[in-house]
Amino acid sequence: MVQVTDLDTFSALLAPEGQALLAELRDHDPADELAAATRLRRDHPAPLVSAALGQARLRQRAAAKFGADARLMYFTPNGVEQSTRATVAAHRATRLAALGVRTLADLCCGIGGDAIALARAGIRVLAVDRDPLACAAARANAEALGLAGLIEVRCADVTEVDTAGYDAVFVDPARRSKVRGGRIFDPEAYSPPLSWAVEAARTAPFAALKIAPGVPHDALPDDAETEWISDGGEVKEAVLWFGTAGGGAAGPTPGARRATLLPSGDSLLGAGLPDPEPGPVGDWLYEPDGAVIRAHLVADVARQVDGRLIDPTIAYITADRLTETAYATAYAITDVLPFNVKKLKALLREREIGIAVIKKRGSAVEPEELRKKLKLGGGRNSCTIFLTRVAGAPTMLLGHPAAEAS
Repeated sequence: MVQVTDLDTFSALLAPEGQALLAELRDHDPADELAAATRLRRDHPAPLVSAALGQARLRQRAAAKFGADARLMYFTPNGVEQSTRATVAAHRATRLAALGVRTLADLCCGIGGDAIALARAGIRVLAVDRDPLACAAARANAEALGLAGLIEVRCADVTEVDTAGYDAVFVDPARRSKVRGGRIFDPEAYSPPLSWAVEAARTAPFAALKIAPGVPHDALPDDAETEWISDGGEVKEAVLWFGTAGGGAAGPTPGARRATLLPSGDSLLGAGLPDPEPGPVGDWLYEPDGAVIRAHLVADVARQVDGRLIDPTIAYITADRLTETAYATAYAITDVLPFNVKKLKALLREREIGIAVIKKRGSAVEPEELRKKLKLGGGRNSCTIFLTRVAGAPTMLLGHPAAEAS
């Protein structure tokens, strides 16, 4: 598949002929790409057809992040990969608006995903990126979604942009290698480096700085609140929040750790609790959300449910009674057994278990390998199997979600 790689081809997509092609390919089936290309090249230039097909494919990929908007938007391959999911961008924009932010400099804006969410929250945005193609896409996206009046796109080096006079700064450094294409784990290898982004953030009344969720806690600045965000149970990103202008209840808490769960919007601000003492497995097991684990707030959830750890090194909480919490999924535990495949297989056969969800934490056993050995048949019952450690010993916990216990 040929992607748009130059401004001339991208401009041709915005012209009437390109627009007609994109409209025709709106419900295009990628499996029919060769036939579609052959047919369309009879009436249109081959480069334009290839670009339109590439854009149609990118729009389909982007639907997972942008929903219905993706059908109207324009993307680059990197833009689809690196842009913020719309639900996460909307959460951040809502928080910035609640801080009283009305103007914002969006540095490293890419194809404009965050700028769109910010503009929809009523914030006037200066969107800056040094990639001309990304800027062209951001400009086209603002126009396509009726937000051009609130988004100014500027192609420039973000390190040379004067952000004085803006209520806030948002920085989203590139975290993928242009040479190898993989993720960058060293914050100082971001583009621009994390240290530059932090200093840029400190110059504004408010700032948000998007970073990888796996960032080491010892790399976090003491004057920032760090928020880990999950969407549908999957951790998406971390954000450093800076604020020197108040902001009331929405204002950042320097040095704090926060876990926010979407789509509910539940947000847990850490209290700096020590890990609870481990103890025996009770009737209930709690699996904390990934954002809670990344934020090191397992102890806070354990306090909520009056629980304890099953092992000092494992992020599973156990308790003797069920307590509702938004920050963990609860399971009723029926069996606590030393790890033994033969005994597990016999037990599942005895209970007519045909469907098993296998989870692991702190175990070297791969769930799919275990599933093959269990050879589950057509039993009418189901269960959840946890492969983990309890007090240092390899253990199997059997149970089922709390919702099925009621």
